[in-house]
Amino acid sequence: MTNEPQFITARSRRQVMDWGLVLASQGIEAAIVRENDSWALAVAPQEYERALKAVNQYVVENRGWKWQHSLPGSGLFFHWGSLLWALAVGAIYYWSMVLFPQMKMAGAVDSQLIRAGQWWRLFTAVTLHADMSHLIANLTSGIILIGFAMARFGPGPAVLATYIAGVVGNVAGLYFYRDEHRSLGASGMVMAALGILAVQSFSLWHKDHSFRQLIARAFFAALLILILLGTSPQSDVVAHFGGFFAGAIFGYALSWIDPKRLKIIGINFICICITMLLIAVTWWKAKG
Repeated sequence: MTNEPQFITARSRRQVMDWGLVLASQGIEAAIVRENDSWALAVAPQEYERALKAVNQYVVENRGWKWQHSLPGSGLFFHWGSLLWALAVGAIYYWSMVLFPQMKMAGAVDSQLIRAGQWWRLFTAVTLHADMSHLIANLTSGIILIGFAMARFGPGPAVLATYIAGVVGNVAGLYFYRDEHRSLGASGMVMAALGILAVQSFSLWHKDHSFRQLIARAFFAALLILILLGTSPQSDVVAHFGGFFAGAIFGYALSWIDPKRLKIIGINFICICITMLLIAVTWWKAKG
Protein backbone atom coordinates (compact mmCIF):
# COMPACT_ATOMS: atom_id res chain seq x y z
CA MET A 1 0.00 0.00 0.00
CA THR A 2 1.36 3.39 -1.02
CA ASN A 3 1.84 6.09 1.59
CA GLU A 4 1.26 8.86 -0.93
CA PRO A 5 -1.63 11.14 0.12
CA GLN A 6 -4.92 10.96 -1.73
CA PHE A 7 -6.65 14.11 -2.97
CA ILE A 8 -10.27 15.24 -2.89
CA THR A 9 -10.60 18.06 -5.40
CA ALA A 10 -12.87 21.06 -4.79
CA ARG A 11 -14.14 23.79 -7.10
CA SER A 12 -13.06 26.74 -4.97
CA ARG A 13 -11.13 27.80 -1.90
CA ARG A 14 -14.37 28.34 0.02
CA GLN A 15 -15.56 24.84 -0.79
CA VAL A 16 -12.30 23.19 0.18
CA MET A 17 -12.32 25.08 3.51
CA ASP A 18 -15.89 23.91 4.18
CA TRP A 19 -14.91 20.33 3.42
CA GLY A 20 -11.84 20.66 5.62
CA LEU A 21 -14.09 21.62 8.55
CA VAL A 22 -16.29 18.60 7.81
CA LEU A 23 -13.30 16.25 7.96
CA ALA A 24 -11.99 17.93 11.10
CA SER A 25 -15.35 17.31 12.78
CA GLN A 26 -14.94 13.60 11.97
CA GLY A 27 -11.40 13.46 13.33
CA ILE A 28 -9.85 13.07 9.89
CA GLU A 29 -6.62 14.95 9.32
CA ALA A 30 -6.47 16.81 6.03
CA ALA A 31 -4.27 19.46 4.46
CA ILE A 32 -5.52 22.12 2.05
CA VAL A 33 -3.32 22.21 -1.04
CA ARG A 34 -3.40 24.25 -4.20
CA GLU A 35 -1.99 23.32 -7.55
CA ASN A 36 -2.29 25.88 -10.35
CA ASP A 37 -5.91 27.05 -10.17
CA SER A 38 -7.41 24.06 -8.36
CA TRP A 39 -7.91 23.39 -4.64
CA ALA A 40 -7.90 20.00 -2.94
CA LEU A 41 -7.76 18.23 0.41
CA ALA A 42 -4.86 15.88 0.94
CA VAL A 43 -5.66 12.96 3.25
CA ALA A 44 -3.83 9.83 4.30
CA PRO A 45 -4.59 6.86 1.99
CA GLN A 46 -6.09 4.80 4.83
CA GLU A 47 -8.52 7.66 5.57
CA TYR A 48 -9.43 8.41 1.96
CA GLU A 49 -12.61 6.30 1.73
CA ARG A 50 -13.97 7.60 5.04
CA ALA A 51 -13.07 11.19 4.09
CA LEU A 52 -14.73 10.89 0.68
CA LYS A 53 -17.86 9.42 2.28
CA ALA A 54 -18.03 12.31 4.80
CA VAL A 55 -17.63 14.93 2.06
CA ASN A 56 -20.25 13.28 -0.17
CA GLN A 57 -22.69 13.11 2.75
CA TYR A 58 -22.10 16.80 3.48
CA VAL A 59 -22.76 17.69 -0.17
CA VAL A 60 -26.00 15.69 -0.20
CA GLU A 61 -27.27 17.22 3.05
CA ASN A 62 -26.47 20.76 1.95
CA ARG A 63 -27.59 20.52 -1.65
CA GLY A 64 -29.34 23.72 -2.68
CA TRP A 65 -28.32 25.55 0.50
CA LYS A 66 -25.56 28.14 0.68
CA TRP A 67 -24.34 29.76 3.84
CA GLN A 68 -22.62 32.49 1.86
CA HIS A 69 -23.69 34.10 -1.38
CA SER A 70 -21.59 36.14 -3.73
CA LEU A 71 -23.08 39.58 -4.32
CA PRO A 72 -21.00 41.55 -6.82
CA GLY A 73 -20.46 45.18 -5.94
CA SER A 74 -21.48 44.78 -2.32
CA GLY A 75 -18.11 44.06 -0.76
CA LEU A 76 -17.81 45.97 2.49
CA PHE A 77 -14.59 46.97 4.13
CA PHE A 78 -13.91 49.10 7.16
CA HIS A 79 -12.56 52.65 6.94
CA TRP A 80 -10.59 53.75 9.98
CA GLY A 81 -11.46 57.35 9.19
CA SER A 82 -14.45 56.82 11.47
CA LEU A 83 -12.00 57.21 14.36
CA LEU A 84 -11.44 60.81 13.27
CA TRP A 85 -15.20 61.30 13.36
CA ALA A 86 -15.19 59.88 16.90
CA LEU A 87 -12.36 62.22 17.94
CA ALA A 88 -14.24 65.22 16.52
CA VAL A 89 -17.43 64.27 18.35
CA GLY A 90 -15.44 63.72 21.55
CA ALA A 91 -13.73 67.10 21.16
CA ILE A 92 -17.09 68.85 20.76
CA TYR A 93 -18.35 67.03 23.84
CA TYR A 94 -15.40 68.30 25.88
CA TRP A 95 -15.87 71.81 24.49
CA SER A 96 -19.61 71.92 25.17
CA MET A 97 -19.65 70.09 28.51
CA VAL A 98 -16.40 71.07 30.20
CA LEU A 99 -15.03 74.29 28.71
CA PHE A 100 -18.29 76.04 27.80
CA PRO A 101 -21.20 74.12 29.38
CA GLN A 102 -23.64 76.83 28.38
CA MET A 103 -23.23 75.77 24.73
CA LYS A 104 -25.13 72.55 25.37
CA MET A 105 -28.38 74.43 25.87
CA ALA A 106 -27.51 76.87 23.10
CA GLY A 107 -27.19 74.06 20.55
CA ALA A 108 -29.80 71.49 21.58
CA VAL A 109 -33.07 71.00 19.73
CA ASP A 110 -35.78 73.15 21.31
CA SER A 111 -38.96 73.04 19.24
CA GLN A 112 -40.28 76.40 20.46
CA LEU A 113 -37.02 78.24 19.76
CA ILE A 114 -36.61 76.58 16.38
CA ARG A 115 -40.11 77.63 15.37
CA ALA A 116 -39.17 81.11 16.55
CA GLY A 117 -36.31 81.18 14.03
CA GLN A 118 -33.34 79.39 15.59
CA TRP A 119 -33.09 76.85 12.73
CA TRP A 120 -29.40 76.16 13.38
CA ARG A 121 -30.29 74.03 16.41
CA LEU A 122 -31.35 71.28 13.99
CA PHE A 123 -27.69 71.07 12.93
CA THR A 124 -25.82 71.78 16.16
CA ALA A 125 -27.82 69.21 18.13
CA VAL A 126 -26.35 66.41 15.98
CA THR A 127 -22.91 67.11 17.47
CA LEU A 128 -24.01 67.23 21.14
CA HIS A 129 -24.48 64.61 23.88
CA ALA A 130 -26.26 64.71 27.20
CA ASP A 131 -23.58 62.91 29.23
CA MET A 132 -20.65 60.51 28.99
CA SER A 133 -22.80 57.37 28.74
CA HIS A 134 -24.75 58.94 25.86
CA LEU A 135 -21.49 59.79 24.11
CA ILE A 136 -20.00 56.31 24.56
CA ALA A 137 -23.19 54.62 23.33
CA ASN A 138 -23.15 56.62 20.09
CA LEU A 139 -19.41 56.24 19.56
CA THR A 140 -19.54 52.48 20.09
CA SER A 141 -22.04 51.90 17.31
CA GLY A 142 -21.09 54.96 15.26
CA ILE A 143 -17.44 54.03 14.75
CA ILE A 144 -18.52 50.69 13.26
CA LEU A 145 -21.47 51.82 11.12
CA ILE A 146 -19.90 55.05 9.88
CA GLY A 147 -16.64 53.17 9.23
CA PHE A 148 -18.48 50.74 6.94
CA ALA A 149 -20.36 53.60 5.25
CA MET A 150 -17.08 55.43 4.66
CA ALA A 151 -15.54 52.34 3.10
CA ARG A 152 -18.49 51.83 0.76
CA PHE A 153 -19.21 55.42 -0.33
CA GLY A 154 -16.00 57.27 0.53
CA PRO A 155 -15.33 59.08 3.82
CA GLY A 156 -16.46 62.51 2.61
CA PRO A 157 -19.79 61.56 1.01
CA ALA A 158 -20.59 59.19 3.89
CA VAL A 159 -19.99 61.79 6.61
CA LEU A 160 -21.87 64.53 4.74
CA ALA A 161 -24.82 62.26 3.92
CA THR A 162 -25.14 60.88 7.45
CA TYR A 163 -24.82 64.35 9.00
CA ILE A 164 -27.55 65.80 6.77
CA ALA A 165 -29.70 62.72 7.41
CA GLY A 166 -29.25 63.28 11.15
CA VAL A 167 -30.51 66.83 10.65
CA VAL A 168 -33.50 65.46 8.73
CA GLY A 169 -34.21 63.22 11.73
CA ASN A 170 -34.36 66.32 13.93
CA VAL A 171 -36.70 67.99 11.42
CA ALA A 172 -38.97 64.93 11.58
CA GLY A 173 -39.12 65.25 15.36
CA LEU A 174 -39.96 68.94 15.04
CA TYR A 175 -43.10 68.10 13.02
CA PHE A 176 -44.02 64.92 14.87
CA TYR A 177 -43.95 66.34 18.40
CA ARG A 178 -46.61 69.03 18.62
CA ASP A 179 -45.83 69.91 22.23
CA GLU A 180 -42.56 71.39 23.47
CA HIS A 181 -39.75 69.04 22.47
CA ARG A 182 -36.04 69.00 23.35
CA SER A 183 -33.36 66.57 22.17
CA LEU A 184 -29.71 66.29 21.23
CA GLY A 185 -27.23 63.64 20.13
CA ALA A 186 -25.53 62.01 17.16
CA SER A 187 -27.72 58.89 17.26
CA GLY A 188 -29.75 60.14 14.28
CA MET A 189 -26.49 60.34 12.33
CA VAL A 190 -25.53 56.83 13.48
CA MET A 191 -28.92 55.45 12.42
CA ALA A 192 -28.46 57.25 9.10
CA ALA A 193 -25.25 55.26 8.57
CA LEU A 194 -27.27 52.10 9.21
CA GLY A 195 -29.83 53.26 6.65
CA ILE A 196 -27.13 53.95 4.06
CA LEU A 197 -25.69 50.47 4.55
CA ALA A 198 -29.16 48.89 4.36
CA VAL A 199 -29.57 49.99 0.73
CA GLN A 200 -25.98 49.98 -0.46
CA SER A 201 -26.69 47.10 -2.89
CA PHE A 202 -30.08 48.29 -4.18
CA SER A 203 -28.53 49.40 -7.48
CA LEU A 204 -28.08 45.68 -8.26
CA TRP A 205 -31.84 45.01 -7.93
CA HIS A 206 -32.47 45.29 -11.67
CA LYS A 207 -29.09 43.92 -12.75
CA ASP A 208 -29.44 40.41 -11.37
CA HIS A 209 -32.80 39.13 -10.15
CA SER A 210 -31.17 36.25 -8.27
CA PHE A 211 -29.93 38.69 -5.62
CA ARG A 212 -33.29 40.33 -4.86
CA GLN A 213 -34.05 38.07 -1.91
CA LEU A 214 -30.64 38.69 -0.37
CA ILE A 215 -30.96 42.45 -0.83
CA ALA A 216 -34.42 42.43 0.77
CA ARG A 217 -33.16 40.33 3.68
CA ALA A 218 -30.31 42.80 4.27
CA PHE A 219 -32.74 45.73 4.38
CA PHE A 220 -35.10 44.03 6.84
CA ALA A 221 -32.13 42.97 8.97
CA ALA A 222 -31.11 46.63 9.16
CA LEU A 223 -34.68 47.52 10.16
CA LEU A 224 -34.47 44.97 12.97
CA ILE A 225 -31.22 46.54 14.19
CA LEU A 226 -32.92 49.94 14.05
CA ILE A 227 -35.76 48.63 16.23
CA LEU A 228 -33.34 47.00 18.68
CA LEU A 229 -31.04 50.02 19.01
CA GLY A 230 -33.32 52.93 18.26
CA THR A 231 -36.49 52.39 20.28
CA SER A 232 -35.23 52.91 23.80
CA PRO A 233 -37.83 54.81 25.89
CA GLN A 234 -35.19 57.40 26.81
CA SER A 235 -34.20 58.06 23.18
CA ASP A 236 -35.64 60.27 20.44
CA VAL A 237 -37.28 57.50 18.42
CA VAL A 238 -38.55 59.85 15.72
CA ALA A 239 -35.06 61.26 15.12
CA HIS A 240 -33.71 57.71 14.89
CA PHE A 241 -36.28 56.58 12.33
CA GLY A 242 -36.08 59.86 10.46
CA GLY A 243 -32.30 59.61 10.28
CA PHE A 244 -32.48 55.97 9.16
CA PHE A 245 -34.90 56.56 6.29
CA ALA A 246 -33.19 59.78 5.20
CA GLY A 247 -29.90 57.87 5.20
CA ALA A 248 -31.55 55.11 3.16
CA ILE A 249 -32.66 57.65 0.55
CA PHE A 250 -29.17 59.13 0.33
CA GLY A 251 -27.63 55.65 0.24
CA TYR A 252 -29.93 54.57 -2.58
CA ALA A 253 -28.93 57.61 -4.63
CA LEU A 254 -25.23 57.08 -3.93
CA SER A 255 -25.44 53.36 -4.75
CA TRP A 256 -25.97 54.24 -8.42
CA ILE A 257 -22.66 56.11 -8.57
CA ASP A 258 -19.48 54.23 -9.40
CA PRO A 259 -17.71 53.63 -6.04
CA LYS A 260 -14.42 54.66 -7.64
CA ARG A 261 -15.84 58.12 -8.36
CA LEU A 262 -17.05 58.50 -4.78
CA LYS A 263 -13.54 57.82 -3.54
CA ILE A 264 -11.85 60.48 -5.67
CA ILE A 265 -9.78 62.65 -3.35
CA GLY A 266 -11.26 65.90 -4.67
CA ILE A 267 -14.86 64.80 -4.09
CA ASN A 268 -14.06 63.62 -0.57
CA PHE A 269 -12.25 66.87 0.22
CA ILE A 270 -15.22 68.95 -0.96
CA CYS A 271 -17.70 66.86 1.05
CA ILE A 272 -15.60 67.11 4.21
CA CYS A 273 -15.26 70.88 3.74
CA ILE A 274 -19.05 71.24 3.30
CA THR A 275 -19.64 69.23 6.48
CA MET A 276 -17.15 71.29 8.46
CA LEU A 277 -18.60 74.52 7.06
CA LEU A 278 -22.13 73.52 8.09
CA ILE A 279 -20.96 72.69 11.60
CA ALA A 280 -18.91 75.90 11.88
CA VAL A 281 -21.64 78.21 10.54
CA THR A 282 -24.43 76.73 12.65
CA TRP A 283 -22.34 76.82 15.82
CA TRP A 284 -21.33 80.38 15.02
CA LYS A 285 -25.04 81.24 14.82
CA ALA A 286 -25.68 79.39 18.10
CA LYS A 287 -22.84 81.19 19.81
CA GLY A 288 -23.92 84.59 18.60
